[in-house]
Amino acid sequence: MDGRDGRPYPTLITIDDMDDMMSSPGGWSRRQMFRAAKALGFGALVPGAAHATQPAARAAGAPVSTPTGRDLYTALGVRPIINARGTLTIIGGSMELPEVRAAKAAANQLYVNLEELMEAAGARLSELTGAEWGMVSSGCAAAMSHATAACVAGGNPDLHVRLPDLRGFRKSEVIIPGHSRNVYDASVRAVGVTVVEANTPEELALAIGPKTAMIYVFANPRNESGPMSLEAIAQVAKPHGVPVLVDAAAEILTVPNIHLQRGATLVAYSGGKILRGPQSAGVLLGRKDLIKAAWIHSAPHHGYARAMKIGREEVVGMLVAIERWVKGDRAAEWAAWVRQAEVIAAAAERVPGVTAVLAREPWEDRSNRSPRVTIRWTAAQIGLTGQQAADILYDEEPRIAIGGASGGRENVPGDTGIALTTSMLAPGDEQIVAERVRTVLSAKRTLTEPPPPAAPAGDVTGQWQVEITFAATRATHVLQLRQQGAKVEGAHQGDFLTRDLSGTVSGSRVTLTSRVTERTGDALNYRFTGELSGDTLSGTLDLGEYRSATWTARRATGG
Repeated sequence: MDGRDGRPYPTLITIDDMDDMMSSPGGWSRRQMFRAAKALGFGALVPGAAHATQPAARAAGAPVSTPTGRDLYTALGVRPIINARGTLTIIGGSMELPEVRAAKAAANQLYVNLEELMEAAGARLSELTGAEWGMVSSGCAAAMSHATAACVAGGNPDLHVRLPDLRGFRKSEVIIPGHSRNVYDASVRAVGVTVVEANTPEELALAIGPKTAMIYVFANPRNESGPMSLEAIAQVAKPHGVPVLVDAAAEILTVPNIHLQRGATLVAYSGGKILRGPQSAGVLLGRKDLIKAAWIHSAPHHGYARAMKIGREEVVGMLVAIERWVKGDRAAEWAAWVRQAEVIAAAAERVPGVTAVLAREPWEDRSNRSPRVTIRWTAAQIGLTGQQAADILYDEEPRIAIGGASGGRENVPGDTGIALTTSMLAPGDEQIVAERVRTVLSAKRTLTEPPPPAAPAGDVTGQWQVEITFAATRATHVLQLRQQGAKVEGAHQGDFLTRDLSGTVSGSRVTLTSRVTERTGDALNYRFTGELSGDTLSGTLDLGEYRSATWTARRATGG
């Protein structure tokens, strides 16, 4: 690589070199960027820097190619996934539209004032969606937090800098109907508000008071009608001037907006789901003054929401995604998804004894819309259960995440099966998925039953004190166990709650499971697996989405 004067660049870059390049009137050239990136060890992450090398490789004189496609992940030891499951955040949400990726790359190469950009974005979102105003946020959850802050503090900086400490605030309560309590209302509670539940129109009317800042409603078919529908809630709230926020994260964006038409003041969407915008972006639509206040209470402004930073790239990418959604050919897109589903269904039905049912038409629910293929068979005939098939598809190569596995269903052929969706498949993925499904279901297998449990090596009846080692802390829980034969029942007392527990003892192997669902919808699942040795139990703890821990339990004296 040569410099502007035709001479080769030196192998190393000095601080003086960096200063000269940064003070250059014309800024950095593309070559200078690669040169600096190479010197700082970032060459492999700079598009086009195909011969940037890491220190060890440089010492050996071997160039390192820029990772592309699957190699970006496999170089890290991470296995990419073909997404036949849907827009779940844990596997990456959705795949950005090509137009979105191009817009983000272009936006990154110029600087703008974010205040000016957000003002322009608000106006553009209004034009595209018919809402009074709009704002791009760092995800739907962030949009909900900013909306709550706007209803609590209204853009007042004296209040803003005190969030989430609401002592002395005039507005500090949010009403949430019982049907709308869910794991995502944590984004509302993060502002520091007190949640007041209301389950009937009468309770709602009584709950509204001088401290009521907002009512939060989770978009769900069960909330569409009845005495606590969005329309009914809005009618009660309107005379009191209380805003209503709707969480429509996974829904399609309707124009005109169905929630605003039904009386909502604000509505929040995820950008990284069906809109196929940036995964780290969301959008808030609705009343102009509240959305402008929501922007004041969001990053880059200092305060509680500084962690919810949004970049110019995501703002521009989100605008492009929404414009593409509003102006795009929805029918043609759906037809393409249906064709992919048909390919998978046809391949599955080539296996004797396998049936495939294809849902071709959009259902009324606006969330997670996609054609769906339900594949059914008899486990004894194929030698495989639906869950086993799902595990094989996910564990082997190519790695495929599917919509779920199920047992027998009334009036549905077979006693087991799997389901797949196609809206998140890349073009050509349907051929890969189809072939893998056909191969897995056509392999000759014999369904094997799990071996019977061994006779218990001891009796775990009694009280046990459990020391659990989490990622960066420890806790002491208590188990009250009653053993009858190989079965165990009892109670698990955690840090705040006591929940029912059940399990088994097979030889010295002990498995105990407890589950509790918090009022917020957070599900806490504990699955203790370990070995019994006298008055000690120890092993691993599966915490579901909260990963794992280790545990040791000792029987209480006299237990």
